[in-house]
Amino acid sequence: MGLGDDMKDQFSFLGGFKLTMQHMTRPRVTTQYPEEKKAKQPRQHGRHVLNRYEDGMEKCIGCELCAGVCPADCIYVRGLDNPPDHPVSPGERYGYVYEINYLRCIHCDMCVEACPTEAITESKLFEFSFTNRSDAIYTKAELVVDDDGMPQKLPWEDWREGDDMMTSGWMRATSPSGSAAYEGEVQWSGELGYGTRAPEGGQSANRNDELTGTKALRQTLEPHLLAEDIPLAHRGMQGRVWRAKIGAERNKKKMEATRARMKELRASRKAAKAEGKT
Repeated sequence: MGLGDDMKDQFSFLGGFKLTMQHMTRPRVTTQYPEEKKAKQPRQHGRHVLNRYEDGMEKCIGCELCAGVCPADCIYVRGLDNPPDHPVSPGERYGYVYEINYLRCIHCDMCVEACPTEAITESKLFEFSFTNRSDAIYTKAELVVDDDGMPQKLPWEDWREGDDMMTSGWMRATSPSGSAAYEGEVQWSGELGYGTRAPEGGQSANRNDELTGTKALRQTLEPHLLAEDIPLAHRGMQGRVWRAKIGAERNKKKMEATRARMKELRASRKAAKAEGKT
């Protein structure tokens, strides 16, 4: 071995810093959880919700298809005939008993796909915990939306803005029998408090990504693509500059939000001090 090989062996440990140096120019992804949270995916699977029609009637008809298709056997439903003088749902029957055991639920959403009336959908809320086993069994009173169409917010749930929007969006992205002519066409009923939800992005141009929050797959999965599949503007030094700009814009927004919070805090302290003097 020559002198060059010896030097190369002695300083080979520097190769371990290559990945560290590459990440130094990339934007930081750390968030101050739980005060700050990353945006959830448009089709996030979360806590279930039992919906109503826009006239206030419940969508659930007590058919028990959701319970039958559930692979975890976590749903228990019992239907009952609608009272003639005060019907609960438009059909002959309604869901008299509806329970979901979240100690078993795997959030596969097969119940959503099986439901013929879109009575059950999944919100984007997934941060909820229990202090006893009975709280993990959600009853109909906890699952059905209120008179304004809003989901019930229980004490142990951390609801954030947008968690109730575009629930179970993929159900509005598919087309019947695979016919592309109907892809994106509205073929579902409205919901109390939300009206008729917009169709999710699919394969055609009949989509509204701004309204539904859908992201292009290439944009979402770019970190996992092969180098030849990534646009030239996002590779090498150009890509590092582009990512640095994105990080700078993100940090700028965070700084503006922090300044606004500090301004509100100083104003509240000043007001409290003035009240103390009087």
